Amino acid sequence: MIRTLGLTASFAALAIAAPALADHHAGSDDTAARPAMSAQDLVTMPRLGAPAVTSNGRFALYTVTETDGETYKRDAKVYLRDLSDLDADPVAIDLGGGAWDFSFGSDDWLYFLSDRTLGEEEEGYTRVWRAALEGSGNVTGPMLVLDPQNGIDGYKLAPDVKKIAVWAEIARDCEAFGCDGDGETHLPGPGTGRLYDGADGFYRHWDQWETPGTFSRAFVFGLENGEAVGDPLALDGSLGDDALVGDTPTRPFGGGEDLAWAADSSGVFFTARQADGKEPYSTNTDIWWNALSGAAPTNLTATNEGYDLLPVPSPDGKYLAYVAMARPFYEADRQVIHLRDLKTGKTRALTDAFDRSFGSIAWTPDSKWIIATAQDVLDTPAFRIDPRTGKVETLDLMAGNEAHIANVQPLPGGRLLFTRDAISSPSELYLSSGWKQARPLTSVGAAILGNRASVVTTRFNFTGAGGDTVWGQITKPETHDGKLPAILYVHGGPQGSFNDGWSSRWNPRVLASQGYAVISVDFHGSTGYGQAFTDAINRDWGGKPLEDLQKGLAAAIAQDGDIDGDNACAMGASYGGYMMNWIAGKWPDRFKCLVQHDGLFDMRSFYYSTEELWFPKWDFGGSYAQQKELYEKWNPVNYVDNWQTPMLVVTGEKDFRVPYTQGLQSFTVLQEREIPSQLLVFPDENHWVLKPKNSLQWHNTVFGWLDRWLGEDSGQE
Repeated sequence: MIRTLGLTASFAALAIAAPALADHHAGSDDTAARPAMSAQDLVTMPRLGAPAVTSNGRFALYTVTETDGETYKRDAKVYLRDLSDLDADPVAIDLGGGAWDFSFGSDDWLYFLSDRTLGEEEEGYTRVWRAALEGSGNVTGPMLVLDPQNGIDGYKLAPDVKKIAVWAEIARDCEAFGCDGDGETHLPGPGTGRLYDGADGFYRHWDQWETPGTFSRAFVFGLENGEAVGDPLALDGSLGDDALVGDTPTRPFGGGEDLAWAADSSGVFFTARQADGKEPYSTNTDIWWNALSGAAPTNLTATNEGYDLLPVPSPDGKYLAYVAMARPFYEADRQVIHLRDLKTGKTRALTDAFDRSFGSIAWTPDSKWIIATAQDVLDTPAFRIDPRTGKVETLDLMAGNEAHIANVQPLPGGRLLFTRDAISSPSELYLSSGWKQARPLTSVGAAILGNRASVVTTRFNFTGAGGDTVWGQITKPETHDGKLPAILYVHGGPQGSFNDGWSSRWNPRVLASQGYAVISVDFHGSTGYGQAFTDAINRDWGGKPLEDLQKGLAAAIAQDGDIDGDNACAMGASYGGYMMNWIAGKWPDRFKCLVQHDGLFDMRSFYYSTEELWFPKWDFGGSYAQQKELYEKWNPVNYVDNWQTPMLVVTGEKDFRVPYTQGLQSFTVLQEREIPSQLLVFPDENHWVLKPKNSLQWHNTVFGWLDRWLGEDSGQE
């Protein structure tokens, strides 16, 4: 538990209470004297974790993850902040070992995960722990809550702290939380071969080979005095005819947001998708209810064949809010907030009249409002939604642009705790009172960014394909000599956006700091502009998007006289990588170089090797066999005779979304045509580059490639 004592005068060097630096270019006379931001800076930038808040809303706990600049080992430091005294310094908390996934129970004990060792163990595994905190930073504990013997992936505490849900990879025929033979059904022996049956669906997903018969499964244990007791109850119920068989949380990206306890702790709402031979073609996730009676769970959204996600019950127990997509098989449909009356079962589409796609939901403690976030043009603001009428109001929480708001937690007394990041700075913690503009509580990025040369980001719009308004951004050094080479940044998705947000991977600030003008364009297909704009890329991958990129680059050059339009390269990943291959064949004389990361090269071989087949089937109107002409119309491999632009190809061997062979094929063309080229292969990365040393190598390789073709001695082969 946490005792509400006054905070000591402890000082947290990387999480001080001084205001965060929202932008670093305004009024800075010494910016030219400061060094540019480097890839090393980006990789070692401290990272703020999502906050956990006590039940009375007084204290917030958060982490700041630091990366050693030599070993690149990461270590998370834990801080406690008194939200009733914003002038006090945060207090460093020592939990005696690694800890993550924090939450406060209604008893105000701090619960968390840790893989620390017990007794004479040589190697630990993940267990649930709890500790009692004081406002001064004193810690009692930690004490063991649950030891499942085989580790867990996550947990969700019941509001009454008398039960806990935990999940891990468990064989579906296990009645307990784990049993002999977990994860071995695909290994029949006597050799090492993995055997898969076509009726099982996914055989690999995102970056992992599947283990048929094993799923992410959630179980509920009882708690007495903070310790697990009794036999667990499986949320997916007993195995038998018509039983639910699937992952909870969902895979590959699902987490705690897929499970929610009822307000009275009587049961659990959870998200799952039936696992069978149809799963690679289906987006039909549903929200289920288990009343913990031993009966099979109930499917609450069986009538909707599209995505149903993010179950969030109201604190008064009357309603369940969640998001749903209306169109089956389409992963980028609009996410509309639905409201289910838990007494009558009646459900209504609360935000159906509001043409934005909501990505998070939170109730105020009095159940009077829903606070949700959604992309809107280049920002991701928070919205206040009236659950009675469905009226949506944009909250003005930041001076200037809202940028990217996330991790919103409504608190008692009309307060909102949230994180906000932007191109100018990484995620920081903010507190708003009375729905007014927020006060910054942290400045974790100031230690680095405050000593680096400034950049400035300008938004612009132009008339794109079909006469539609299209938006973009230009990020460049604030102070520079002469004109700046141009980099056209192309986002992935393709239903995505390079909006005003920080990224630890594709970061326009660190690229601009190398002396470039970085231009991003939210072409047709981008999110945040209404569903019709997002849908516009369907069956038109190389049409309107390329026209928007061509017009957007011209518009940026015309608007900003600092940009050297004759000295330009383009780069992108995933769909952005597809566009690099498409540009190589359809706009071959525009750029001095290209950077293609995990890009689709041959639509036929891509279709037959990717895993989530609902994606190409929707975007191209069917399978390759059904829509061969359309796949071939937008297939980069058909235009390799036009290729002439030097290209850097990057791929990860664990990428099953766009298998690395796509990159190898494009590199073969470059070699065959004797076009200057390089191939960077990461054997231990998936569709993204996540490891610190790999990230540094990625940036150094990309920067070297750009400098080779855009620098003063450019064009050297």
